[in-house]
Amino acid sequence: MPNFYATTPIYYVNDRPHIGHAYTTVLTDVLTRYHKLFGYDAFFMTGVDEHGQKVQKAALAKGISPQEHVDEYSEHFRNLWPKLNIDYGYFIRTTDDHHKKFVQNSLQYLFDKGEIYSKEYSGWYSVGEERFFEESELIDGKDPISGRAVEWVEEKNYFFKMSSYQQKLIDYINENPNWILPDFRKNEVLGFLKKPLNDLCISRPKSRLSWGIPLPFDEDFVTYVWVDALENYISGVQDKKHKDGSPLWPASFHIIGKDILTTHCVYWPTIIMAMDWELPKHILAHGWWLIDGSKMSKTSGTGVNPMDYVDTYGVDVFRYYLIREMVVGLDATFGHDSFVRRINSDLANDLGNGLNRIYKLILTHFAGKIPVPAEIGEQEKELEKYSQKAMQFAKENIGEVKLSLIVEEILNSVRALNRYLEITAPWKLAKSTEQKDKDKLATVLYTGAETLRVALSLLSPVMPQKAQQGLLMLGASDTALKGGELLGKGEALFPRIQEEK
Repeated sequence: MPNFYATTPIYYVNDRPHIGHAYTTVLTDVLTRYHKLFGYDAFFMTGVDEHGQKVQKAALAKGISPQEHVDEYSEHFRNLWPKLNIDYGYFIRTTDDHHKKFVQNSLQYLFDKGEIYSKEYSGWYSVGEERFFEESELIDGKDPISGRAVEWVEEKNYFFKMSSYQQKLIDYINENPNWILPDFRKNEVLGFLKKPLNDLCISRPKSRLSWGIPLPFDEDFVTYVWVDALENYISGVQDKKHKDGSPLWPASFHIIGKDILTTHCVYWPTIIMAMDWELPKHILAHGWWLIDGSKMSKTSGTGVNPMDYVDTYGVDVFRYYLIREMVVGLDATFGHDSFVRRINSDLANDLGNGLNRIYKLILTHFAGKIPVPAEIGEQEKELEKYSQKAMQFAKENIGEVKLSLIVEEILNSVRALNRYLEITAPWKLAKSTEQKDKDKLATVLYTGAETLRVALSLLSPVMPQKAQQGLLMLGASDTALKGGELLGKGEALFPRIQEEK
């Protein structure tokens, strides 16, 4: 059995979860479920990033300790994931003792190896991003990522010799063209690496920031929050193994947003190289959800609370929209009208309508049992090709996380089924008294039910509950229908969304 290990970023606990957090986590969950479906021993880890200046500042403003603050906000994430049907294997917090010990041990190793040194430093510092920027990187005097104000800071700090790994990283990226996905993100990283790479400041003085993991070799400093956070991908699974006894690391996929590309594709791999660890197998950077062409933001009033849609329309249709609407790697626009159109078109009209037709006809004319097919003709063989193509396409493209295209290929098989039903007209065959028409009716309904079984099975990573309900309606299991299976309880899985204009 092949192995698979996927991670989300660990989310910063300075706010409640929003659409960006939900999408990244649903995406990773769906990817992991597909690997399980295709026979992998798959593990998925998520969690929260709990150190840093923003947490310390927020706690101070509320008059509570940083630990109390992170205890409260980490629960917002932990409580949301079950509501989105997220099936993770482990939830890590960077305040966990085992993580703090792991970070200190790795920093001590780098220090003893001569990879870390101290020096007086001055530069433009962004509290919002918790990092230094070169003056040439600033945009209108503000940090280039969030657009927040920066301040001039002069202080002693510790640095990791990141620059000495620049060429090694460039060579690795060029020798492994699918390491960073999609490929245009790889090109962004290579473009960044054309300029001389600075060493990485890996500390903050306690006089300015006390909420962090103390450096093991200098108690007057704490670890830079990004160095602390990145090591979670290994610290969280160091005591876990796959079923065959092999360690979970290296990760098969780091799933991240494009805004943290540099930290994951430059900072993290150079640290890994210095530590003599194996690199993750793939890093995938997805795009942003936009409204009116701009990134969603709570501060600008354009944020979407995922639970508003889950509570109103159901978790599975929300998951379906996220996966189908965004081509992984590109930005996508979240629109209520597009949400309604997508659900009504794909799920209510195509999948739901096809399932209801087949179910009702079998219930009425075959006493609620899947009929045994008579002769399988060219029409049935042609329809089966659509199911086989969808299965093959999913298996071949899951490695590049082409989830939107995979879902569309599955829906193509469902649309082919509906065309098949229009052509064969089983409702007309059901009125006939001739044996050849009764035999044809059995073949049509069996073929339709089997096509739906494959489609629902392939959609189960995206819509676990609805797919399972649909399979139970058909009396289906993991294997092909044979005929004679008893239908389960029928229900309208995807009611059409009706809204007043």
